[in-house]
Amino acid sequence: MGLAYRKSFRILPGVRMNIRRGSVSITTGSRHSPRRARRSMGRRTTSLQLPGPFGQRRTTRRLGRLRSIRH
Repeated sequence: MGLAYRKSFRILPGVRMNIRRGSVSITTGSRHSPRRARRSMGRRTTSLQLPGPFGQRRTTRRLGRLRSIRH
């Protein structure tokens, strides 16, 4: 079983900074409004908690491409 590291800090009301093993992200929004997250790797995520059996809907966009540098 692998180990995971995650720490979350509240910066302002409705704004959180999330630190994970491989990236850092900023999340804005609350429980009753759409949440928007932006990761250090360029991925943007929007999520919305819908009532009833619909659960959570999420759309993710990845900006740009990760380019490898060859030496």
